[in-house]
Amino acid sequence: MKRILPFANDLLEKAVKPGDIAVDATIGNGYDTVFLAGLVGENGRVYGFDVQEEAIASSKKRLTQQGLSERVTIFHGGHENLSTLIPADDHGKITGAIFNLGYLPGSDKTIVTRPETTIAATKQLLEMMAPEGIIILVIYHGHKGGVEERDSLLGYCQQIDQHTAHVLQYQFINQQNHPAFIIAIEKI
Repeated sequence: MKRILPFANDLLEKAVKPGDIAVDATIGNGYDTVFLAGLVGENGRVYGFDVQEEAIASSKKRLTQQGLSERVTIFHGGHENLSTLIPADDHGKITGAIFNLGYLPGSDKTIVTRPETTIAATKQLLEMMAPEGIIILVIYHGHKGGVEERDSLLGYCQQIDQHTAHVLQYQFINQQNHPAFIIAIEKI
């Protein structure tokens, strides 16, 4: 069985092709941003979002080291603003998006993602995605506020109209210490 992050990458690899548009809604340390930049190729574009300057600096450094900076536009701001920040010409063309929820590893654990902004961003992305585009929510819920975010997201995702999207929950149920899990939303 695939672990959580390799499974998320497999889903993104199936959806995002060279020349596509992708979104890293929580760039963190830049690993997903680099991964998506590799998938979209020279003619694609990745839009990344983060509220922490530390995350942006780390991601820019990683992208520069990999020679991928030209494929990525990073916004220092919350993902709840993505529909106004991503150019209108790219609306309807996004084939993949990922959120790694919780806090930036190795930084201030009081700065966390919040359910209301994540749900707002997910709703916007559903409108902006290309058919068969996929949104991946990697839910880490072992931190303060994590249980509330998890429950809010599960409640929201369970209510998404089945004629709008297919929603999958992927998790290991016998692991201790609040194991991360995935919600994948594929637009129809």
